[in-house]
Amino acid sequence: MIFCFFRINKIMDMNKKTLVIGASTKPERYSNMAIRKLTNYNHETVAFGMREGDEAGITIDTELKQYKNIDTVTLYLNPERQEQYYDYIIALNPKRVIFNPGTENPEFYGLLTENNIDFEVACTLVLLSTNQY
Repeated sequence: MIFCFFRINKIMDMNKKTLVIGASTKPERYSNMAIRKLTNYNHETVAFGMREGDEAGITIDTELKQYKNIDTVTLYLNPERQEQYYDYIIALNPKRVIFNPGTENPEFYGLLTENNIDFEVACTLVLLSTNQY
């Protein structure tokens, strides 16, 4: 019985509520693969994209919502498109922001640092696959 309790707590500790920004319903897109992999790894996932849709049971929102308790924001937007979301992401106060390949943005790194939000230049899919997420 104690083992079961420990195991449940261990699984719950692993859950990192993640917001995918730049989400797509197209299966060949990395944001779509990330949504599927996040849900497969039992991370609570919310998503924002330009087009409504559903992927792996996750609704892709087209309006910015004030999500609560976001641990990680993972970006799939090029740096030019990120600027309009700076204030929104900072207001969510995530623990970290992941800049996936092609989203690197030194200007945003500085703003995150000023607001005590960690960031990583990494690939969400690789982090999940190698248990480094």
